[in-house]
Amino acid sequence: MFKTKVGYSVNADSFKSGSETASMAIDASSKVGFLFTSVVQNQKEIIKGVKSINADIPIIGCTSSAAIVVPDKGYLANETGYSGMMTFGGNDLLIGVAGSERDGEPREIGKRLAREAIKKAGVKKVPSYFYMVASPKEEEEYLKGIQDVIGRVPMFGGSAADNTVEGKWSIFVDDKVFSDGCAVCFFFSNNECKTAYTGAYQETENIGIITKVEGKRKLVEIDGVPAVKKYAEWTGKSVEQLMGANLLTETICAPLGVKDTLGDVVAVRHPMFANDDLSMNVGNNMCEGTAVMQLSGSVDGLLKANTDTIVELNQSMKKEIAGYFLVHCGGRRLGIALANREEEIYDSIKRAAGNKPFLVVFTFGEYGYRNHSANTCGGLSLSYTGFSK
Repeated sequence: MFKTKVGYSVNADSFKSGSETASMAIDASSKVGFLFTSVVQNQKEIIKGVKSINADIPIIGCTSSAAIVVPDKGYLANETGYSGMMTFGGNDLLIGVAGSERDGEPREIGKRLAREAIKKAGVKKVPSYFYMVASPKEEEEYLKGIQDVIGRVPMFGGSAADNTVEGKWSIFVDDKVFSDGCAVCFFFSNNECKTAYTGAYQETENIGIITKVEGKRKLVEIDGVPAVKKYAEWTGKSVEQLMGANLLTETICAPLGVKDTLGDVVAVRHPMFANDDLSMNVGNNMCEGTAVMQLSGSVDGLLKANTDTIVELNQSMKKEIAGYFLVHCGGRRLGIALANREEEIYDSIKRAAGNKPFLVVFTFGEYGYRNHSANTCGGLSLSYTGFSK
């Protein structure tokens, strides 16, 4: 029997926050704990608090942007901090957890982590599915390295995040805390696991060819036109209102998207910062010679997507659901918060999740797949995962 359990705390004392969260989430069946906290607290002390309840359980997770959401208390955005944990257990469940700071090339680190996670699980086979958390910078390269070792195995997860996009985020692996790197949890299990990965935006007719990219995340030109200028033409916004950090909030309900070759996934690309030369920094990799589309949405649509995506996930599952792990973009949360409707996030999720355990974390990048797509990294998205009993 596969089992999930959720714990949380809003205690301002970091050690007590960890111990209270672990006391609720950990029982004799627990094999791993997914831990998420506020950036305002001492992460190492929270982990010490968790370990004071159970010193042996592997821990993996990260800081969450501004809040977490739990079933019975709703939207937790305490200024003095919070922590939340979801544990996974079961008789047939094997777990392998590995993580590392960025101490070399990300693709090589991904390979190393995959091999280490398999070794820690004590098996000689690929996992059934896996969770990944990384710093919001080189996720695609870590993923390539992992898949170099295990192939295309279903994945879910999201990046570390902070409250202000200042790089104050942290990743946790057992007692290690670092800001730049990657961690994975490999699941070896017979239970059913499905992920619904979507931005849930509407497509528009504003489509162009990416004609210049610098590095992998600076979009310079679309159709030979400076990217910010082209975006302004598409949306009717002025270039002036899009400049600098304004671009991040101005694009939450009108981001960019790139389609996979089958059209199963529209991977959302969040414009983050407009440079003086009218290029834009985006949250994930982009490629010259491919098409990019302006997407459209609304705050109502962002909230409705929470309900719709869980309903879709429920319909895809053949077995009874034991619980949900819900990765929700921090940028989407910000757009909802700017409309003073962030408390509605809980309502929109609870409506579809019912009385099943769930934990929502807010990230700066989301990972998953849809139908027969490849594993994908994007932004402004939902990576909603269900686990059967």
